[in-house]
Amino acid sequence: MTSSPSDTETQETEAQETPAEPEVHPLQAFADRVAEAVGGSAEIQFDTVKVKVAADDWVSAHQTARDQLDLVFFSWLSAIDWANDVASGDRLGEAVEERIELLTALSNVVDGNLVILSTDLAPQQPEIPSLVDVYAGANWHEREAYEMFGIQFDGHPNLIHLYLPDSFIGNPLRKSYPLLSREVKPWPGTVDVEAMPNANDADEPSTENPES
Repeated sequence: MTSSPSDTETQETEAQETPAEPEVHPLQAFADRVAEAVGGSAEIQFDTVKVKVAADDWVSAHQTARDQLDLVFFSWLSAIDWANDVASGDRLGEAVEERIELLTALSNVVDGNLVILSTDLAPQQPEIPSLVDVYAGANWHEREAYEMFGIQFDGHPNLIHLYLPDSFIGNPLRKSYPLLSREVKPWPGTVDVEAMPNANDADEPSTENPES
């Protein structure tokens, strides 16, 4: 038995009105599990899980990640200076909430799952407990962040300069630090770049005399 035109139209209308199921990211279950375990909030960007936690929970979140989630491999620690005023180069296009964002990358060596743990610090005096007792590999990463961003890691066993001489003043990766090289030449990507020639231009005969 075939459907009548009216039945077919009704089915098509119902199909159009039924909202599609939102697509769940393959890492969503992992992201939710990590966020719940460490007491943070998760997001997935560029197929990477990022979980933000409070600064007071920084050490305990890493202990939980290591002991309960098998995230035993510490890849790196770094920071981002979210500042509106910059000493060199162009200002940001949009205002941001000023803060120092501290980040670590942890992963499971069996299944390869990786998570970025993040927290925010006050830009005026960034300070947080050290992770060295949780992940020994955090040692020189924290020294680098101390040197480049001015972050104080309480309890670090040897918080001294890693690259620069002891007499060096300032933190080169803070936006407030004037870089002479960037006074001369702007940051890559912020300058106007000459447009590539159009494909149509190649078909047009040149008006220039090659012998001139």
